[in-house]
Amino acid sequence: MFSLFLGLFFLLSTYASPILPESLAVTPYDVIVVGSGPAGVIIASRLSENSARKVLLIEGGGPSYGVTGGTERPQWLAGTNLSRVDVPGLYSTIFSNPSNNLLCQNKTKVYGACTIGGNSAINAGLFYEPPASDFDLYFPAGWKHADLVPSINRLYQTQPSTDKPSLDGIYYEQSDYDAAKQWLVNNAGYTELDINANAARKTKVFGHPVYDYANGQRGGPVISYLQTALKRPNFQLQSGTWVQRIVRKGSQATGVVVNVGGRTSTIRLSRKGRVIVSGGALKSPELLMKSGIGDPAVLTTLAAANQLGGLPSSQWINNTAVGNGLFDSPNTFIAMEGPTIQAYNYQYDSPIPSDKDLYLTKKSGPYSIAGGSCSFWDTIEHADGTVAGVQGGLSAGGYEAYTDAMTVVMNIYGTSGLGSSGKVVLDNTTFLPGPSASVFYSDPRDAQDIATFIRRLFDALPGTGLRPLNLNQTATVPEIVQYITSDTPYTRGQVNHWSSSCRFGACVDANTTVVGMGNVHVVDASILAPLSVNPQMGVMIAAERAWELIDCLMG
Repeated sequence: MFSLFLGLFFLLSTYASPILPESLAVTPYDVIVVGSGPAGVIIASRLSENSARKVLLIEGGGPSYGVTGGTERPQWLAGTNLSRVDVPGLYSTIFSNPSNNLLCQNKTKVYGACTIGGNSAINAGLFYEPPASDFDLYFPAGWKHADLVPSINRLYQTQPSTDKPSLDGIYYEQSDYDAAKQWLVNNAGYTELDINANAARKTKVFGHPVYDYANGQRGGPVISYLQTALKRPNFQLQSGTWVQRIVRKGSQATGVVVNVGGRTSTIRLSRKGRVIVSGGALKSPELLMKSGIGDPAVLTTLAAANQLGGLPSSQWINNTAVGNGLFDSPNTFIAMEGPTIQAYNYQYDSPIPSDKDLYLTKKSGPYSIAGGSCSFWDTIEHADGTVAGVQGGLSAGGYEAYTDAMTVVMNIYGTSGLGSSGKVVLDNTTFLPGPSASVFYSDPRDAQDIATFIRRLFDALPGTGLRPLNLNQTATVPEIVQYITSDTPYTRGQVNHWSSSCRFGACVDANTTVVGMGNVHVVDASILAPLSVNPQMGVMIAAERAWELIDCLMG
């Protein structure tokens, strides 16, 4: 009987009950973390290392990875403990075979995941260490690179990563890597290198992607940090639970109002407890706004629609920085054709039998990787001494109208140092968060920088056999600017690297405490300045650093 109880306890703890236990409504928690994306998982796990703290991690969505109870899978995975999330090669199939269980659906106005693991459960799993210059140029005191070295080291110690995901040690589907190497290294003067071993170098560098995978499967904090935390009796994960607002008395949060299956309950904080908002760059500002913290014009609209739970205006914390500064990298798809290219198209239901067998038996082959063959970076220097980062990569197959056997797609986007940003806006009817129209190219210099990058790349194409299909190879910088800022299936694309919507100094202080509040923090991509790399590793580093700061505040 005792062993049966232990087994049931482990099952419920691991998979997280979608029903709110009565104990949650009566037991005060020392830490309530809202959102189980990479930042939320890490900060909740770290804070629960102190056994005297009761830590609750709340997730609105449900299971994802097999280890969380996720069971969404194609037939060829039947009989395994793998879900579609676990298999790296099924990453791109989320676009052709969307998931009702993993995606946010009617919770945001942009594409994203609402599930255990957040976007780390559906993205490519790219794991790039930001250069020290990102932190030294764009982050406040206490968040410079020297301050973050311990956080970076802990992350590497806890979170596995690799640039050779296939367990047999072989790089698969490399025809586009070889073609890109001739083009970028031999012709354009790029240096081929180990990307994370040379994290400081982001000018004319090229290499194999680095992923946060482990054992031939998708990894991430759900596989590393969360599995450790779930073994602690003072830690609880509650999925299927949507936080509607933070309950507060003036500047002190006292709990959160949640909705579970249409039923509303309040989960209380202990007297010295803290709420940590980790819902991502759109959902976190939304939660602050619906808790009466934000632009007074927005709060007025929300109050009129009964979205503030009756909070009187005298209790509002007026701060126009909440949701302001929202950033995403403007993306351009360029289809590239070449005589040596052999495109590879990942299939959800019917992979090539030999590739399916190689993955199932050895966790090797094309399905052990998300499909990107290479990544590369350059910088654009401005007359005023500032620098913009630009990044590119090649995927294994084509896109839209260009999907023949000798075509792959190149992603080109701007990163750190861009001037454009927007804000999180709530829909007037649904009050769901989305981006303002100003996120992309509101600063004309951004388009000039990205067009300059493309022009440099095209200048190195002669002699490689490669040619762009949806943009003329001889296009001038002004012509490229006109193209990338136009509305086509290939331009103004969202990379969904949303960040920077609750920035240091205006929305949160250097301890990640929300300005005007005493015990509410934001820890996720919202607090990051735009980074030179895919932001996932940067988010994890920020969560590690935030743990140090919040742990100190809690004593």
